[in-house]
Amino acid sequence: MESLVDYEDSDSDCESSNTLGCSRQLKQNQDMTVSRPLGLKPTESHPENIHGTSRHGRIPSVRTDLGSALVKSHISTEGLPALPEGHIGWERQYTPSYMDKPLLNISSRVAIASPDSLEKTTSQQTSSGPSQIINQHKSSDTVKRPQHVSSGIRPYISKRQRLGPTSASGDMSSKQSVEEASTKQTRCVLRLSEVCERVKPYLLEKPGAAGIPRRLLRGLEGHEGPVNTIHWCPVAQLSHLLLSASMDKKVKVWDAVESGQCLGVYPCHAEAVRDACWTPCGRRFLSGSFDNKAAITDVETGQQLVKVDNQFKVMCVALQPCDEHVFLCGGYSPVVKAWDARVSKAVKLYSASIQQTLAILFLKGGREFITSTDSVSRDSAERTLIAWDYQTTARLSNQIFHERYTCPGLALHPTGDCFLAQTNGNYMAVFSSQRPYRMNKRRRYEGHKVEGYAVQCELSADGTVLATGSSSGSAHFYDYQSTRMVHTLCAHRQPCLRVAQHPVLPSTAATCDWGGEVKVWH
Repeated sequence: MESLVDYEDSDSDCESSNTLGCSRQLKQNQDMTVSRPLGLKPTESHPENIHGTSRHGRIPSVRTDLGSALVKSHISTEGLPALPEGHIGWERQYTPSYMDKPLLNISSRVAIASPDSLEKTTSQQTSSGPSQIINQHKSSDTVKRPQHVSSGIRPYISKRQRLGPTSASGDMSSKQSVEEASTKQTRCVLRLSEVCERVKPYLLEKPGAAGIPRRLLRGLEGHEGPVNTIHWCPVAQLSHLLLSASMDKKVKVWDAVESGQCLGVYPCHAEAVRDACWTPCGRRFLSGSFDNKAAITDVETGQQLVKVDNQFKVMCVALQPCDEHVFLCGGYSPVVKAWDARVSKAVKLYSASIQQTLAILFLKGGREFITSTDSVSRDSAERTLIAWDYQTTARLSNQIFHERYTCPGLALHPTGDCFLAQTNGNYMAVFSSQRPYRMNKRRRYEGHKVEGYAVQCELSADGTVLATGSSSGSAHFYDYQSTRMVHTLCAHRQPCLRVAQHPVLPSTAATCDWGGEVKVWH
């Protein structure tokens, strides 16, 4: 089929010719085909003068009648109604751009107009008028389109009909689940704030001597990774709450004394949580993680009040006993950082020639603290324990422990002027908390195994019972004065990492292990 491409940039006098003249001229030149790349001007690869003459011959340019409109739009002319003869600009009159829908229902097929089709179209122009065209296309459009499409208005459908009975029931169930969740959260908040019935009788009495737990009270399951540490709440009225930090990136709070229910799960870190402890008020906790972050979280709301970036993996955290807004962080770095929670900035730096800090322990008064490191020389454990001045950041002593063992855990005696260190030599050593921090060589607690695990030790509230875990999974209890092992609990199958003795209830303790289990004994 022969094709015709219109030159839109032509200024020929043929633009004023009528439709019949154009069709005759197209009839005479139907054997000539002019092609030009889209977008090229006449002065480029196809030069032509103002009269529309190209190198192929004289081809008129038609743009004011039906032929030019069809050529420019590349649509078929078959089946289209004719327009009045000599009418100019019909497409702008009958199909303006601002109308919601065009009057001509034009097919989207791409076609090229031929001279025969142009003659057929122009011959029909004298037999029909604009009103007939509009009426015909209105009737055809109403047949093809639905009523709401032709009118431009969609029928209203109610929300109940759109959702249907299944969606409505689903909404009801979701509302019920939300209400149950809110009720459960309210109950958890009440349990966090109320005093446990088992603890009430011991609050008014004078604290008695610590006892030794003998049997299992309950198991607390829910962690999916090793539980690194556990702590009872230091507030006596809230001492039924147990805090646990695990390698599964979560910190949990349990009602460990009465119901054994998990009251709160706090996914406050992106990596394993290595250490955590309560704040003195018992409403918040401090946690450190392998994601380089240390955070202070509200127990009731779960909101992170403070979060700082240490730029190293955090192994241990400690609160300043004289200033509740300051806490220390140590880990895979030769620097220990002191942070002010009010401004979230590091206020002090304690630097030493070490690789990592394993534990931090503040001495009484908060003016000095001890750090345990992994620095071991060939003959002695130089810089294994370092004493620091908190205010001046000066090292007071690094010749405290002279044996070739690292110390993964430290514990302060509640009444005496000494502290204890858990060593990888499978024993616990006693040191003076006064300068020059000498070790008591006559007192040593042996019988358990550490074997490279981060096994920690702890003293009872009155300082008479010393408890520690073991890599064998047992929990061991020692008499502090005689250094004799009093009792051994076969607590876990995996290594037992910590034994936490209850601050109020006698003969009550909690244990955690490398397998993710937490158990309560009494």
